[in-house]
Amino acid sequence: MYIHIDVWYNRIMKTVFTNGCFDILHRGHLEYLKESAFFGDRLIVGINSDDSVKKLKGSTRPVNSQEDRKFALECLSFVDKVYIFDEQTPYELIKYIKPDMITKGGDYISDDVIGNNLAKVKIIPLTKGYSTTKFIERICNDTT
Repeated sequence: MYIHIDVWYNRIMKTVFTNGCFDILHRGHLEYLKESAFFGDRLIVGINSDDSVKKLKGSTRPVNSQEDRKFALECLSFVDKVYIFDEQTPYELIKYIKPDMITKGGDYISDDVIGNNLAKVKIIPLTKGYSTTKFIERICNDTT
């Protein structure tokens, strides 16, 4: 029994890292995050700070504050930790976490993923028809 417990504690845990704005969580985000979690024992998510999102997406974004976005992600059973980063890229955060794998959506190619020199990269196909921008446009245009 002691050996079994000791082996369990010494097991190497695979860490997966991903990042994004995750402004309005939708099915595309959820499927992407759930699949990302499949590739390791723990999933760590980096989210852009409010200032960082404004620089990337424009003055009308984010819709939800960084604290609200962080809380929503932390409520997902397949997300183990969420960090907010203020830099333009999560490179320093990736160096700090030292993940085994970095996942990104299908709109990326491995060579362009920040941190590709620090961990293996896995590109996950996007769920068609789901994006925060399209979601916001649908609300503004009052269409279904």
